[in-house]
Amino acid sequence: MPRPAFVETRDGHLLAYRDEGNGSPVVFIHGWSLSGAIWQPQLDYLVANGHRVIVYDRRGHGHSAKPPTGYDYDTLSDDLAAILTHTGVTGATLVGHSMASGEIARYFARHGGRHVARTFFVAPTTPFALKTSDNPEGTDRAAFDQLVAALEADTKQYLTAGAPSLVGPDATPETLKWALDMAFQADPAALVKCVRAFTETDFRANLRTIKVPTLVVYGTADLPMIARNAYRTSAAIAGSRLDAYEGAPHGLFITDRERFNADLLRFARS
Repeated sequence: MPRPAFVETRDGHLLAYRDEGNGSPVVFIHGWSLSGAIWQPQLDYLVANGHRVIVYDRRGHGHSAKPPTGYDYDTLSDDLAAILTHTGVTGATLVGHSMASGEIARYFARHGGRHVARTFFVAPTTPFALKTSDNPEGTDRAAFDQLVAALEADTKQYLTAGAPSLVGPDATPETLKWALDMAFQADPAALVKCVRAFTETDFRANLRTIKVPTLVVYGTADLPMIARNAYRTSAAIAGSRLDAYEGAPHGLFITDRERFNADLLRFARS
């Protein structure tokens, strides 16, 4: 695997990224606790099919810097802007998994969606995870407090217990280890701060600023709240399309790789 390059963020930290292939660009943002390496099968497939592919590690994850601050979505979207500006892409297809859906939404609201021609939301956590008086479809704060408490008590145990929900219950030991090795690279404090950010940030107004072709996909074996999120995210983005992968878990691009890759290639060429 090629060594990553690095780009400096607005607040002076280094993000690790890879930039491979030629052609119409596709930029990937990984989900919570993972790294850009989770997209390796998609990178290989798209490069083989004539696309330029950029993947990067979110701050606090993978090979990127692990600073004590910057896990709010304004900063995370600024980090995405640094990647897009540094690589000089135009007309990119932007793909975000899980908490990365918030980075896409905030990037459009904060940076006007520059350089991006299409957005692809995968198992999104948008539009707003927290239950409030004006967001009754959200989840009680107590549930997220329990999640954080378990994560802080034993980070590796929490990640290990949760891995099958990403890769599916029938994943091979090699696939499970592949995902966990990425998760164990992440900074535990960053993981807690990211949980608070993606569960407590309201993206409802942000989503309405997205005016480019958008596809939203989710797996029906994922948590019920992800299905609700997918419907609500699609409803908030005018003209977007929603697609369900029957029986797929949170990491549907892992378990249903051939279908996902074909859908993504078709969308990137649309």
